[in-house]
Amino acid sequence: MKWIRYIKGDKYIWAIAVLLSLVSIVLVYSSSSHLAFAFKQGNTFSFLVKHLIHLGIGFFIMWALSRIPFKYFYNSSILIYGLALLLVFWAMSGGETISGANASRWIRIAGFTFQPSELAKLALFVLLARNLVHYRDRLHSFKQSFLPVLGPVILICGLILPSNFSTAAIIFMISFLIMFVGRYSLKWLSAMILIGLVSLGLFYAIVTKFPEVSNRVGTWKSRIESFTDKSSDGNYQVNHAKTAIARGGIWGKGPGKSVQKYFLPQSSSDFIFAVIVEEYGVMGGGFVIVLYLFLLFRILRIASKSDDDFAVLMTIGLGFSIISQAFINMSVAVNLLPVTGQTLPLISAGGSSVWMTCAAIGLILSISNSVDSSTEMGTYEA
Repeated sequence: MKWIRYIKGDKYIWAIAVLLSLVSIVLVYSSSSHLAFAFKQGNTFSFLVKHLIHLGIGFFIMWALSRIPFKYFYNSSILIYGLALLLVFWAMSGGETISGANASRWIRIAGFTFQPSELAKLALFVLLARNLVHYRDRLHSFKQSFLPVLGPVILICGLILPSNFSTAAIIFMISFLIMFVGRYSLKWLSAMILIGLVSLGLFYAIVTKFPEVSNRVGTWKSRIESFTDKSSDGNYQVNHAKTAIARGGIWGKGPGKSVQKYFLPQSSSDFIFAVIVEEYGVMGGGFVIVLYLFLLFRILRIASKSDDDFAVLMTIGLGFSIISQAFINMSVAVNLLPVTGQTLPLISAGGSSVWMTCAAIGLILSISNSVDSSTEMGTYEA
């Protein structure tokens, strides 16, 4: 098995990624029935082929990044962040409408639709890890640390918020975690929370006064109202997801035998976990949860073994981003959280999510490949 030598990084993480992708292939093929009947005359095979292409590109990205020493991303993170900003501005100025989704979420490149917020999320976490190391002597001062540390977070969250509140909220929370681990002052972290709350309040007040600024606030309100009022008509997807989970029982109805997938508009993405439980039962859903928990364990192990602050912060940021998104998605499916629109990493259909999840894992694999080295922070150059 000579090909093994071309696989760099933590082999357990590779195994988890492969297992999640195999689950994804089976479930996307099964759960895309609703979209198939709506747009492809019932042909689910085309959705499977598209998903296989997305996974193939994603695993190539993962493999390529795992072979690049993570130190090269220290300064290049500035360029990647700049590119992400340009793509977000592009999406805001004239994005694609995908199945009725907000136009400012998407752009089209080389025939593929792409969600710039996914790249912006990854780029921000790497840049934030870099800046917390690079400007560590300025972290005691709010004035000196605002632009390099808080500035990028506020800018990205501010740009993404009008079209995607849940992604902006996740980015904000993971950024807070990175800064906390990076020993940023608790006083300035409190200031960051205050800035976030005030900005959200101002945004809500502006949109209430000028609805043309964003068409998403009404969606946020209806989702929260539907979550708190269980009898609301807005609970259509959640009710079908709960029915799917109830039908699944312990062992499930069997592969491809989900009924609720025909009624869930987002059965292959946002609510794919409900289809997993309906077809494979609590045992199948539990298996997926265990895979994510094992991935978290491996991520924490890599971070704990690294002597490099940049590597630790990047691993924590990228790793917890994947895990938090996974558990938010599953919590929505079981009605523990309002509908957020977050996909299940490496399982849900969708190119942007798959590619950026694979990119994040690739960077973590790069760090795990170098985790035994004793590189010091001071070796980085401006």
